[in-house]
Amino acid sequence: MFSEELKKLRKQRSLTQQKLADALGISKSTISMYENGNREPDFETSEAIADYFNVRLDDLLGRKNSFSSNIPNNLPNNIIPIPKMKKIPLLGTIACGEPILATENIDCYVGVDENSDATFALRCKGDSMITARIFDGDVVYIRPQPDVENGEIAAVLIGNDATLKKVYKAPNKVTLSPCNPMYSDLVYTDEQLNEIKILGKAVAFTSVIRNS
Repeated sequence: MFSEELKKLRKQRSLTQQKLADALGISKSTISMYENGNREPDFETSEAIADYFNVRLDDLLGRKNSFSSNIPNNLPNNIIPIPKMKKIPLLGTIACGEPILATENIDCYVGVDENSDATFALRCKGDSMITARIFDGDVVYIRPQPDVENGEIAAVLIGNDATLKKVYKAPNKVTLSPCNPMYSDLVYTDEQLNEIKILGKAVAFTSVIRNS
């Protein structure tokens, strides 16, 4: 039930009813009525609560997902059912060309397979990763980790700028390599390495349908 789910989520975050009410811009008494089952939120408030806790709206409202049970067993091989999704924050734009200012303001929430270990996403800008099939406007999903293996694609912070590149490491040197022969490697050595911080590994991306 919604009331039980809301109370569970609030306690998991160690939030008081007042703190949750302040975050949502509603009164503490309203939160209390929600948790006691004496009142149901409207759709807009329900969405705001789901976004705040980064959960699916159906899960928050206690709705069972009957979609998978209705999928026929004889689907063609080229049809892939939509997986159960979770929401993660989309944190602005990351450069796929020259690094751009990294802003960590949440633009919105985007859906990703609930089994994915990505916890945030970034929108790509530029064409430096096109041979990896990552294009301008695509959304890349990031699993936070402080290091990656050589040749893996990562979101990398360079000072206050973020970029998406393949990472290659050597003693006292890090090379950030684009996936487009039109761009040169970004090479950092010695003291310059203090400017480099790996935000996480790119584990997936989604693209829009392009006509050309």
